[in-house]
Amino acid sequence: MNTTGSPAEPSPRAAEVSAGLERLLGLARRLSPPGLSLTAAATMATLERSGPLRLTALAAGEGVSQPAMTQLVARLEGQGLVTRCADPLDGRAVHVAITDAGRDLVAGRRAVRAQRLSVLLAELSPADQDALAAALPAITALARAHQSEQSSAAGGLAAGGLEQQ
Repeated sequence: MNTTGSPAEPSPRAAEVSAGLERLLGLARRLSPPGLSLTAAATMATLERSGPLRLTALAAGEGVSQPAMTQLVARLEGQGLVTRCADPLDGRAVHVAITDAGRDLVAGRRAVRAQRLSVLLAELSPADQDALAAALPAITALARAHQSEQSSAAGGLAAGGLEQQ
C-alpha cells in the first residue's frame, strides 16, 4: 500500500509474470480432462499432498468460504473421492481425507495432462523446452512463498495451491 491507502503499482516484472501465470493457468485448464471444477481439482491435489486436513484449513487454502467448501466436500464424498473423519486432537472437528479412488483420479488427471502437454512440448525448440525446465524451480519457489504467506495469514492452516493439481 502507498501513503494514500491504495495498493501500490505492481512492478513491470510482477505484471509480466502475472500475465504469464494467467496464460499458464489457462493452458493447465485446457489440458485437464473434464469432470472436476478447478476448485475441486485443487482441493483433491491439496489433500493428496498434505494428508487429512480440517475443513476450515481446506477452505482457507483454496480461497473459498467454509460453506462453499462444505458443499464441495459433500459432493466429493458422495462420489467416493474423499472421506470425513473426526480430528484425532479435537473430536468436535472434522478432517477431510482423500480416498484411494480420489488418489487414482488425481493421478489419472495428471497423466492425461502430461500426455497432452508432451504433444505441445514436442512442437517447441529444444532451447524453449530447456527454458521451461529451468523455470520450474522458480515456479515452485513462488508457489511455496505464497503457501507460506497464506499459512501465516490463516494462523498456520494449510494452504492449497496450483502445484500438481
